[in-house]
Amino acid sequence: MKLYYSPGACSLSPHIVAEEAGLAVELEKVDLRQHKTETGEDFYKINPKGYVPALKLDDGSILTEGPAIVQYLADQRPASHLAPANGTMARYRLMEWLGFINSELHKNFSPLFRDVPEAVKSAAKATIAKRFAYVDEVLAHKDYLLGEFSVADAYLFVMTNWATSMRLELPSHVAAFRKRMLARPKVQAAMKAEGLPV
Repeated sequence: MKLYYSPGACSLSPHIVAEEAGLAVELEKVDLRQHKTETGEDFYKINPKGYVPALKLDDGSILTEGPAIVQYLADQRPASHLAPANGTMARYRLMEWLGFINSELHKNFSPLFRDVPEAVKSAAKATIAKRFAYVDEVLAHKDYLLGEFSVADAYLFVMTNWATSMRLELPSHVAAFRKRMLARPKVQAAMKAEGLPV
C-alpha cells in the first residue's frame, strides 16, 4: 500500500494508524499547492478531489477520505484493536466520533488555512472552542475517546496539532490527551517520518 500525504495534514491520522497497526505502508509526499507528488505525478490523476490522504491499495485502486482509510487500515489488522468489530455498537460509536471530528472540528479549521475576512476566522475559532469543550467533557472521564486507543484518537490528535500551531488554547483534558498521544512511540515515529517536531 502507498499513502499519499502532506506533512502535518489530516493524512497524519492514517499514517499514525498504519504505524500503530504495524502495517508496511509506502509514503509519497504531495505538494498540495502544485498538486504534484514527490515523484512528479499529477496528484489530480491519483485523487481527483485534489487533497490528501489517498491510499493506493495493492490492487491499484485508490481509497480516499481519512475516516474511511483509517477504518480500512484497522480492519487489515483486527488484532491491533484499533477499531471495534464491524456490526457492534462500539463500531458505530467509532464512526460517530470520526463523523464528529470530520464535520465539526476538521471542517471548522478550513477558514483558518485560507485568506478570508477576520470575522470569518473569529467565528471558526469560536466554533472550534465549543467543539473542543464537548470533547473535553468526554476526556474528563477517560484517556481516549472510546476508552481504549482507537483510530478516532489519531484523527483527534491531528486536530490538536492544528490548534496548537495556531495558538488556540486547548481545554485541560484535551491538552492532557495530546500529551498522552505525543508519548506514544508510533505517533512519534509517524511524525518523525513526516519531518514534524515531536
